[in-house]
Amino acid sequence: MSRASDRAYDHIRNMILSGELSPGEQIREEALAELCGVSRTPVRDALRRLEAELFIRRNESQRSFVADWSLDDLEEAFQLRAMLEAYAARRAAKRISWDQLARLRSHNDAIHHAITAPTPDIPKFLDHNRQFHAIVLEAAGSGRLAGMLAQVIEQPVVLRTAKQYDMENLKRSHHEHDELLIAFDNRDGEWAAAVMTGHIRRAFHVYAAAHSGDADIRRTDEAA
Repeated sequence: MSRASDRAYDHIRNMILSGELSPGEQIREEALAELCGVSRTPVRDALRRLEAELFIRRNESQRSFVADWSLDDLEEAFQLRAMLEAYAARRAAKRISWDQLARLRSHNDAIHHAITAPTPDIPKFLDHNRQFHAIVLEAAGSGRLAGMLAQVIEQPVVLRTAKQYDMENLKRSHHEHDELLIAFDNRDGEWAAAVMTGHIRRAFHVYAAAHSGDADIRRTDEAA
């Protein structure tokens, strides 16, 4: 791929993840080429990559749209994530270093500070939560697993995590990280896997409720 294609890919992907391009919105190559500062050819290359990664879908007339996930799609993504991250936690429990444990504690402390601020700092929560999970994957020591998880975790619907979290769920997330750390301290892979499975399943149910609410809103808007 050319640098222009890579630049277009990064730009369009970030627009999807940020919500600037909404689920179901049609992709217009000319407008994107202008926004990315490239010709239409690199944009087409970028769109093919994004389609392969399930960020974009094409209809029968070959028009491109931002992928709009159904509840079944959503559940499948979380089931895959739960299986893979549980396996990562199980591996990590046997391999994690003292330095990695210290880094996990540091990020979870930062999460605690973010969610207990007078106004919860959601971007800070998301950043340290991402780094916490990245260290668990690093400790698992499997490049193949890292590649598989990247395709699941980086889906737009999964990256909207804390936007749907209320204070109770933010606190639960932090406490689940605490329990995971205890499992790692004890080098207990089965415990770590069970905690991680519950952690991801809880996130799914938060998203499922939000997804159903969004669908109800869309139906109301369409009927109005």
